[in-house]
Amino acid sequence: MSGLLLALLTFLAFTSAAAKPNAGLKTWGRFRKLPYPGDKAFLYDTFPDDFIWAVGTAAYQVEGAFEKDGKGLSIWDTFTRGGNRMATGDVGSDSYHNSQADIRAIGQLGVSHYRFSLSWSRIFPNGTRGSHNEMGTNYYRDLIKKLKDIRVQPVVTLYHWDLPDHLQQTLGGWSNPEMVGIFKDYADFCFQTFGDDVKYWITIDNPFVVALHGYGTGVVAPGIKNDPDLPFRVGHILLKAHAAVWHLYDRLYRPRQQGQLSMALASHWIKPSRTRLESLRECQCSLDHVLGWFARPLFTDGDYPPCMKERLGSRLPSFTPEERAQVNGTADFFALSHGAALSFQLVNDSLKFGQQEELDLRMLLYWINAEYDKPPVFVVQSGWSVLGNTKTEDPKHMYYLKRFIAEALKSIIIDGVNVIGYTAWSLIDGFEWHREYGIRRGLYYVDFNTLDMKREPKTSATFYRNIIQRNGFPELPENRPAQGIFPCDFAWGVSANSIQVETTPSQFSDPSVYLWNISNNGELIRLEGITAPPLRRTTHCADYATIRQQVDEIRQVGVNHFHFSLNWSAVVPSGDVAHPNSTLLGYYRCFTRQLLQANVTPVVTLWHHTRQRSSLPPPLDTANKWLNRETPEAFADYARLCYRELGAHVKMWITLNEPNDEMVGYQEGHQMLRAHALAWHAYDREFRHSQGGKVSLNLHMDWVEPAFSFSREDVEPAKRVLDFRVGWFAEPIFGSGDYPVGMRSWLRQLNSLELPVFNEEDRQLVKGTYDFFAISHFSTELVTHAKEDSYTYRAMLEVQHMIDTTWIMSPRPVVPWGLRKALNWVREHYCDVPVYVMANGVQEDPARFKDSLRVYYLYNYINEALKGETTNTHICCGAFFILMHCSQEQHVVITALVHCVINPLAGIEVFPLGLCMA
Repeated sequence: MSGLLLALLTFLAFTSAAAKPNAGLKTWGRFRKLPYPGDKAFLYDTFPDDFIWAVGTAAYQVEGAFEKDGKGLSIWDTFTRGGNRMATGDVGSDSYHNSQADIRAIGQLGVSHYRFSLSWSRIFPNGTRGSHNEMGTNYYRDLIKKLKDIRVQPVVTLYHWDLPDHLQQTLGGWSNPEMVGIFKDYADFCFQTFGDDVKYWITIDNPFVVALHGYGTGVVAPGIKNDPDLPFRVGHILLKAHAAVWHLYDRLYRPRQQGQLSMALASHWIKPSRTRLESLRECQCSLDHVLGWFARPLFTDGDYPPCMKERLGSRLPSFTPEERAQVNGTADFFALSHGAALSFQLVNDSLKFGQQEELDLRMLLYWINAEYDKPPVFVVQSGWSVLGNTKTEDPKHMYYLKRFIAEALKSIIIDGVNVIGYTAWSLIDGFEWHREYGIRRGLYYVDFNTLDMKREPKTSATFYRNIIQRNGFPELPENRPAQGIFPCDFAWGVSANSIQVETTPSQFSDPSVYLWNISNNGELIRLEGITAPPLRRTTHCADYATIRQQVDEIRQVGVNHFHFSLNWSAVVPSGDVAHPNSTLLGYYRCFTRQLLQANVTPVVTLWHHTRQRSSLPPPLDTANKWLNRETPEAFADYARLCYRELGAHVKMWITLNEPNDEMVGYQEGHQMLRAHALAWHAYDREFRHSQGGKVSLNLHMDWVEPAFSFSREDVEPAKRVLDFRVGWFAEPIFGSGDYPVGMRSWLRQLNSLELPVFNEEDRQLVKGTYDFFAISHFSTELVTHAKEDSYTYRAMLEVQHMIDTTWIMSPRPVVPWGLRKALNWVREHYCDVPVYVMANGVQEDPARFKDSLRVYYLYNYINEALKGETTNTHICCGAFFILMHCSQEQHVVITALVHCVINPLAGIEVFPLGLCMA
């Protein structure tokens, strides 16, 4: 049997057993059906024991020494000297002279593999064997030996974009079919020379960029952009060159060297702009034009995707049956590159076909698994970029690394994809191709202005090392759900900014006279000009239909507390408490009484701040608002009125709700503190003995976490933000009677600002004016002192605000453990003060997810509060959830939750995520 016939028969057998064409089309539907938000939650688990942890570089980006020791010019040496380009890789990171420093960095990371590329023109200066440069070859021999000495396996790329310039000038580079034989001969030399120590080979890195942007758009070397069909001819030759090298290795070297070989393919991810089959097909076609262009010939049938053939027609070269057999199956694993530059910046809009680009490594891995019949996938390049002026603190890079690694873990554990390794890109900062030195992608910082090019580990390097040491994200005790029950007197409540007020009972408000049903249609017909005499009937609480309706809704939820706010400007429109709105006060009196009759304790806020309205009576609102020296006294008088009128039914008062808004000035805040203190003392002296209630204020307290938990330099900014946000009001009341020391010193030293001063009288007035500590908590954010994004940088506090990209968003981050840390902060600063979470909830579109996010949010946030109880610290005394216009389904969810945790029956326990199980 001839070799050609055998190849054809093998090809036919392989294609008949391969995955069904376009099998990846099911990916979007599959992920759309996964449970939300549970599937988006962070997965704590570890990678397989034999998982490959790697880091990588490319020769032109880091080696430098572009003319040293006999090296020939590459197309990048020529390209960077033309046009409007401002920088070159002549020196780069100077790895040629600093290989020992690179080895030291690799050893510090603890990786098992190091991916690097050979500079073709350093080994063969003119691209052919006849120009062999022994010094260049020795450089790579020495590098491989040093890697083996520290037990790191090399992953070697034969071609990473830096073609010998001589081949470009004399042959036209990859546009010439002669390159197939030349590349094969170069590979043959490399296999002979280095192959005994190399078990993973990459023939060509990202042929999509080489073909389209090297020979089409001209964005990268060699910068050709005259022929729109040339990229497809170049891609054709690249595939043939790869296949020739694979067969060479398979025939001559694999039996002895036992290595594996592939081509590194890069891709974006894309989602349909509309949930229609046509949009899904356009997404599939977009991936086919970028990834499938090279992957389908290698992994499926040796030919291009039908979508490309249909749309490009004769512009796309065709394979003969023999060539298809030669190309198909020439990859031992799927080598995937994924990240900022390769996956996004270098994918033209024309290749998205009207669909939306998205960053989702997990879905891409699943698509590859389905489309190409479950190949082992080695992520050979993955990472993100930061600005060129970033030094050793790169939080954005670190959190994108976390995201990509977490998605790879889910791909293995949940989706069953055979991901065998992950390569963080890159080891050190270097020349970033068309972006030159405008961005950095290294785990190690390189100062390009110094002679020794010292490598300094960035925070992303520390993070990656920790991940490798733990082999992923093992579950820690604090990540495990708590099991147990809350104390019997725990306050369960819901909150509403305001209640619906209808001060005139509707059935007694209309004096008109009607005729009913005279046409047997059940309609009322008003008699013009006739009115009934005034009704001389005392209004009763039972007359208000709106009260009955609202109280019934609250009762159905199953809570034992309800928190709502009064409207100061409506209760005392004139500002004079001698002339209040008695009707409105009567309505509030009826409302609180009806709550008590339904076994629901009312919790009433006197003043609720919003950015849309001040809620101050008009005379104060137009007279400097809280800056008016009379406002605190007026507020105390208003508080006395409310205590007197409603105190018989209200035993829990909030004076000011979330006064610590960042839009509030320090002078305003000072006045608010005095107003709260006067209102508290008024209750304490005049009403507490007879009414027995409690009074405090409620502070907004989203948690602030250091972006680098292992860096002292970020712990201080997080503390600073909490001082300014929470300590601003908390410390004068619950602590020293003055503003936080750090807050005063920061403003004085860095901003030449002074906080208002408490005289001794005011200090004694404000300090200790609390009966409990009340907070509103919804989310968590990260802060760092490293400036990366001017939009989220706060110059006054010198902090950068950011989020962990693995967090669930809606639209703010859902971070349950932030509540526990907030509660711990209160306990650590103010000892055993009782704490109530007065507002907690999440924004969601219930029509989209059927309230599933709110269910997840409540279960997990409550579980974090429960952790304080199960450790016997008794941090939290109550929790209130935002009550909006809930659907019946939402009522059922909250009711079931509250019944589960506050009314445990015999044989029922609270299990992880708050689930009740018999």
